[in-house]
This record gives sequence, structure tokens and C-alpha cells, in this order.
Amino acid sequence: MQSTPAHSFLSAAPALTVRKLSIYFGQNKVLKEVSIDVSAKAVTAIIGPSGCGKSTFLRALNRMHELTPEARMDGEIRLFGEDIYARHVEPVIVRRRVGMVFQKSNPFPTMSIAENVTVGLRLNGLRDRKLLAERTEESLQMAALWNEVKDRLNAPAISLSGGQQQRLCIARALAVRPEVLLMDEPASALDPLATQKIEDLIIDLKKDYTIVIVTHNMQQAARISDFTAFFYLGNLVEFGQTAKIFTNPANKQTEDYVTGRFG
Repeated sequence: MQSTPAHSFLSAAPALTVRKLSIYFGQNKVLKEVSIDVSAKAVTAIIGPSGCGKSTFLRALNRMHELTPEARMDGEIRLFGEDIYARHVEPVIVRRRVGMVFQKSNPFPTMSIAENVTVGLRLNGLRDRKLLAERTEESLQMAALWNEVKDRLNAPAISLSGGQQQRLCIARALAVRPEVLLMDEPASALDPLATQKIEDLIIDLKKDYTIVIVTHNMQQAARISDFTAFFYLGNLVEFGQTAKIFTNPANKQTEDYVTGRFG
């Protein structure tokens, strides 16, 4: 099965250009020559059944898969034209430019709400209290959380609800001003109301950020994404505009998956 090549409908220069990406864990090849262009300032959804390589693909976009022993890659990933796997490029710099929000909210439990937002900035050497306070408010505003927590910024982060904790993690990722935001099933553990807030936030953030989201929820992918990529057994089966993927896919396997016939 061959990966669908990047499509010509992506008129603007892509944020991420992926070419013939293969990822191995030991002898196990979990991604197979994937080529795709991720459009800037848009939401790209990655769908497919469990174990098909979605999260591995996501983690390859900011080199987090390298934290797994015996991981290696072939192919090329460029971020606004720059090869993120070039020898001179430090993974920590890539992860600063390409932020990640995980499936399970992971605020630092011993830190306050404000400290959680600014931890990345402080690790990068920022000590100016006024600037830290400004960035805290800015990031919480962008994460649609400021009005809910502005009077208790010194409270423990774990005092927040699950949905609020996830938005706090988004604020933490935004505080270092990444160019791309990766989200690995960010609403899968949340109730419907909290999920709606996360989805509304994603739609709002795409004005300024490139977002790539892994989701098992077909309705969610249809609601919030501009482009959708369908993965199966490590292959990119089909990639295109979301409306087309869900209403007139080119591949029968894609149609069977999005209509619930398998997966």
C-alpha cells in the first residue's frame, strides 16, 4: 500500500513537510514511507484504528519518539523548510518550536497554576517577574482559562477540574510561543462540556497556530479539522480536505473506516 502524496490544494507554504518517513522501534517498522504536507494555520486531524501509527507519527514531528529506546527513523521532516533531524539541530529546540499536549492532562502537581504556565519559560532562563506575569495572563487567555483562574493563580494546579487541567496544559505549551501545536487525543478523557471547550479552543487557536491532532472521534475530526489523514497499519492510506474525506473519499478503506464499518 502506497502513501498518498501531498496534495496540490495546499496553496500556502506548509508548516511541516514530511517525505518518506519511516519509524522503527528495534526491528518493528511502525510507520512506512509516509509523505504529507501539513498546512500552516490550519487543523490537521490524524485518524485510524488503534496501533496504526498515529501517535508515533505525531511524536516524530517534534522528535519525541527518540525518547523511546531503539527508535530510529528514515526520511525527512522539515519545519518551515528547516530539516528538524539535521545533525546541528538540537531536539530541545525542536520541541520548543513544536509543542505537545498529551491525552492525559499532566500539570505538575506540586506547582501552582501560574507556575505550571511559566515552567518552560523559567527553564529557558526567563526571570523577569513582570514578563512572566504578562506571559501567564496571555497564555491563559489564549487557552480560554484566564477568567476561571485569575483570582487563584497561586492555587495548586491539581485543584482544577479535568477539563481545566487540560486547558492549563495547553496554556503551558503556548507560553513558550511554539509555531506548531501537537495534540494527542486531548479530549478523550473529558466530559462532553469540557470536550466542547477544547474543540472551541482549537478552532480559535488555528488563527495563529498550526495544529495537528490525533483523535479516535470521527465526529470531532469532522467538526474541527480542515484536513484529515487516515492511517492504517503504519501506512498513510488517504489524505485530503476533511469535507472530502468524510463525504467522498477516494479509497474504499477510508470510506469503510469513517462510516464505522471497521476500526
